[in-house]
Amino acid sequence: MKRLGLRTALLVLCLMFVNATHLVAQEHKHMQRDHSQPIAQIVALDECDPTTFNAALGPDFCKNVSLGSFTTLDDLFAKAAAGTPDRNWDFEPDAIHMAEGTILSVVDQGGEPHTFTEVAHFGGGFVTGLNAPGEQTVAECSNGFASVDVAKTRILQGSEVQISGLAKGQHHFQCCIHPWMRVNVEVK
Repeated sequence: MKRLGLRTALLVLCLMFVNATHLVAQEHKHMQRDHSQPIAQIVALDECDPTTFNAALGPDFCKNVSLGSFTTLDDLFAKAAAGTPDRNWDFEPDAIHMAEGTILSVVDQGGEPHTFTEVAHFGGGFVTGLNAPGEQTVAECSNGFASVDVAKTRILQGSEVQISGLAKGQHHFQCCIHPWMRVNVEVK
């Protein structure tokens, strides 16, 4: 009798484990996206120098793990002021053509945050010292992160933002911090 009780208890535990595993698998299935939708990917890149950026902007602001060269914070501002922004800060590719219904995936593989903000026309960002000489801040970037419309386009290091539902036509995206980071998206 004792043996039957132990077997029954083990059977009940196994069934509970199988049911729990099934529920977790079902939850995971619902969290995944529909893989039938095509994806176009854009990557945000930069070469921030952790020492100078973190000293000025706070610990862990720049989390650059690249083995390449770094740009100091002063050099980044100096290059922008000279009208020759640092090309290590870039969205790749610069232009993309995609079919309607494609998900646009933007991944920040750089060391610091960026925005991926849709603008009517390219122009300056909200950090005036990083704008090209004479370039005015575009309306979509004004007020910086105080604007919910800008804040919601922020991409943190190592994160991804997905944009769906882009209408047919031309779309212009730029970083409101580093405004030379620009992408033209054509939806067909």
